[in-house]
Amino acid sequence: MGIRDIRAVLFDMDGTLVDSDAAVERAWTVWAGEYGVPVADVLAIAHGSPAESTVDRMRPDLPAEERATAAARQLELQYDDLSDVTATPGAVEVLGVLDQLGLPWAVVTSADNRLAKVRLAAAGIEPRVLVTVEDISRGKPDPEGYLHAADLLGVPPAYCLVVEDAEVGLAAGHAAGAVTAGLKGLAADIQLTDLHQLADLLAAARTGSTDLTAR
Repeated sequence: MGIRDIRAVLFDMDGTLVDSDAAVERAWTVWAGEYGVPVADVLAIAHGSPAESTVDRMRPDLPAEERATAAARQLELQYDDLSDVTATPGAVEVLGVLDQLGLPWAVVTSADNRLAKVRLAAAGIEPRVLVTVEDISRGKPDPEGYLHAADLLGVPPAYCLVVEDAEVGLAAGHAAGAVTAGLKGLAADIQLTDLHQLADLLAAARTGSTDLTAR
């Protein structure tokens, strides 16, 4: 399966389409102080994972109800922290290329619906299909989110490209049976320096094929 066989692209949000790393780390830093957890330990696993999963791993000693409250608190810290949230380099370009090629795309995120919408709006990105942690029962690294997005787009997972900047997300994409593209030096089927490169790859794949969606 190569880039010319791709019929849809499924993007992670934070760190992939939206540069929100600083906001994510600020929220987890405050949360770690409130819940008595070493900041370095939290930041080592938080990126790309649902808040609930990170809280479960950091404070397994808390009763389930208190862990749910702790996860909600972490998300609260992020909702209004949008001062430096923007589109990642190449994000607008690659989405434009996909629209030109007629390839559908979706965003699959570990954020909840409220956070996803405010961050995407801050970055100037309006996905037609958005899958958040509230739309599924199991978050990344489980493939459910990517499988759901592929189903909504009407494209078999094997013909989808999952673009991620976190190992848990790449694991989810791989488990879904999709082709994976990794940012930030992560191992994947396709390794990307940034989304400008993905835009170039998709545009180049069009050469010699008038309709990528027909493969």
